[in-house]
Amino acid sequence: QVQLVESGGGLVQAGGSLRLSCAASGLPFSKFSMGWFRQAPGKERMFVGAIRRSGGGTYYADFVKGRFTISRDSAENTVYLQMTSLKPEDTAVYYCAGTFRLIGSDYYLAGVYDYWGQGIQVTVSS
Repeated sequence: QVQLVESGGGLVQAGGSLRLSCAASGLPFSKFSMGWFRQAPGKERMFVGAIRRSGGGTYYADFVKGRFTISRDSAENTVYLQMTSLKPEDTAVYYCAGTFRLIGSDYYLAGVYDYWGQGIQVTVSS
């Protein structure tokens, strides 16, 4: 059974940092591309970043470029989202997602991801 479990969320002041983790099980992790999405109350779910299957590159939404970094650890079957210079508008529930497909120009589309975590809250105070 495929499981994606997010952790590392919480409350942080503006300008601070958090690292989110997504532990994957039940799938060949190195062959999966992984993505991060977020959803604030009353707003649509938005793409944050993605990393291609092991050895591939990364992609980021414009509003997080230069502040967030996505990475993966094959030994731990975990993908990370390192968030720095956090802003109140970053407050949202963050979701990790995975796909066996080799993502390309469609990396930002939620529909290309087959597996999803339950989400974790990130709150940035000012």
